[in-house]
Amino acid sequence: MTAIIDYDAGNLRSVEKALEALGEAAEVTRDKEKILAADRVILPGVGSFGDAMGRLCRYGLVETIRQVAADGTPFLGICLGLQLLFEHSEESQGVEGLGILKGEILRIPKGEGRKIPHMGWNSLKLNPKSRLFSGIRDGVYVYFVHSFYLRAEEETQVAATTEYGVPIHAAVEKDNVYACQFHPEKSGSAGLDMLRNFIAADRIRR
Repeated sequence: MTAIIDYDAGNLRSVEKALEALGEAAEVTRDKEKILAADRVILPGVGSFGDAMGRLCRYGLVETIRQVAADGTPFLGICLGLQLLFEHSEESQGVEGLGILKGEILRIPKGEGRKIPHMGWNSLKLNPKSRLFSGIRDGVYVYFVHSFYLRAEEETQVAATTEYGVPIHAAVEKDNVYACQFHPEKSGSAGLDMLRNFIAADRIRR
């Protein structure tokens, strides 16, 4: 069973429906025991970094998420869920993130003809060693909605990149922790293939 963390950040049901389409049992929950007992865990989300961290703290989920990552359980952050895995964001100065991964969350710079938020389909350049994109062709198009982007500290953790005025680290993976800035649940068959790869991910024994 996959636990989808409910912290009032939206986009939960579309992720649940995508998993159900793949035959995967999923439950939207903020129950700590259910999250810790799940076979895998997903942290979706849209909205503000600071507001989201406030809700995770309010519901007592910060240490639960850190425990899931430490336990080796496959964990996937989607969109805002990717950003929250890092230490901080330019969007919410002074707010600490989960600090599970290292890197910077930066504002997409303004530019002529560049709309912000970045909303639409962009192609990905894939790391051929990525487990998340196994069997998926390089250059695949996926769906983005965001105003901030990741610059990961460790290039070896970058699973996919894209360009939108600046180079964007669109997906990362480290051990049992995976994350993507785009929405796989809204990215057609390629997004479902990515979720299928996540469902097949092995638990990491530490």
